[in-house]
Amino acid sequence: MLGIGQKFPEFKVKAAVSNDVATAFKDIDNKTYKGKWQVVFFWPKDFTFVCPTEIAEFGKLTKDFKDRDAQVLGVSVDSEFVHLAWRQNHKDLNNLPFPMLADVKRELSSALGIIDPAEGVSQRATYIVDPEGIIRFVMVTDLNVGRNVKEVIRVLDALQTDELCPCNWEKGKDTIKVA
Repeated sequence: MLGIGQKFPEFKVKAAVSNDVATAFKDIDNKTYKGKWQVVFFWPKDFTFVCPTEIAEFGKLTKDFKDRDAQVLGVSVDSEFVHLAWRQNHKDLNNLPFPMLADVKRELSSALGIIDPAEGVSQRATYIVDPEGIIRFVMVTDLNVGRNVKEVIRVLDALQTDELCPCNWEKGKDTIKVA
């Protein structure tokens, strides 16, 4: 699995970006949000039970990510058409403010090393990638356990200080100063 300090892989995929069939799909690659922090999170499958709780929470907190100059990108191995159908049919996903990327060939998930060996889908992984395309945070949870989106924001805040941050550090608190 790719980890901290490594370059996030290059990719080019289709994404569902709206519910209007005429404008629903867009090509997105690793250069689309060049110069921004990126929060890239993967879920195993569309039309499941844990996944929409996480996706909806990222959607609710998108303004917090934007305030930090970070672009949220959600990814699964389902197609852009399945993403569109899920957006249109699940009330909590209906107005998502970020793209749902379709890694149907599993190229991005494979390059990251997050294909679940038993299920053949992306593991429940989260990456924070800095504006230079370097992975600065990785979290992977069991397929049955949802992640904490507020923790992702807390870590993004800490990374953006470019300072030493103690355990449980939160924005506005003192960082560690080395004499």
